[in-house]
Amino acid sequence: MPRYLMLSVIALGAAGAAGWLMTTAGAQRESTPESIDIAQGENLYIENCASCHGANLEGQPDWRSPGPDGLLPAPPHDETGHTWHHPDGVLFDYTKLGGRAALALQGVEFESGMPGFGDQLSDAEIWNIISYVKSTWPERQRAVQAERSAAAAAGR
Repeated sequence: MPRYLMLSVIALGAAGAAGWLMTTAGAQRESTPESIDIAQGENLYIENCASCHGANLEGQPDWRSPGPDGLLPAPPHDETGHTWHHPDGVLFDYTKLGGRAALALQGVEFESGMPGFGDQLSDAEIWNIISYVKSTWPERQRAVQAERSAAAAAGR
């Protein structure tokens, strides 16, 4: 019975986190820079993200199921994952602040394995990584994600 209770708590936390990530533009986001360097973003992704999210953006196995530590494994950033479901501001905050801190700003308590990179990467470098990831998506995913980013920026 305790295992079912723990899984229920994890599922509820994940659902709350997912709800915030689907609708929030993010609280700490700086504006998207005018100049984007996708090549730099790819290099920075390889250096900082690929060890968890995969060299081909494939994520970790069973990324939708909590591991033994209760944390969700790193999700894919390709079109098979959920990254493209989130507005730019959410992607920025999650990368800069880390999952737990980004969600805590919105009043969501959720244990996330995603560390913050704000101490290692500049805002421009974070935007370059996000732009690189987005550049790998098929047109449909890029269009959906762009609409969500525009709606979030407009406060909808």
